[in-house]
Amino acid sequence: MTAKTQLTGELTQQRVPELLTQIGTLAAATEIDLSGVTRTDSAGLALLLEISRRSHHRPVRFVRTPEQLRALAQFFGIAALLRLT
Repeated sequence: MTAKTQLTGELTQQRVPELLTQIGTLAAATEIDLSGVTRTDSAGLALLLEISRRSHHRPVRFVRTPEQLRALAQFFGIAALLRLT
């Protein structure tokens, strides 16, 4: 069984603290759809890294990644680490 979830809206410094309250649920997912993400910054990337870290050695797939998020991850050299598709 694949647990799927979706992140929508902004993944920015203003919103990440709110999303951190849901980190357990997010880290339990095996696939996270990012197609609804409208804007991100480095705090959003840090959130994705934390989700990956807390996934307890089970790979989380981030799918339908918006180009802006992909470009930012490439800039910081973590796109491969996050396995963005």
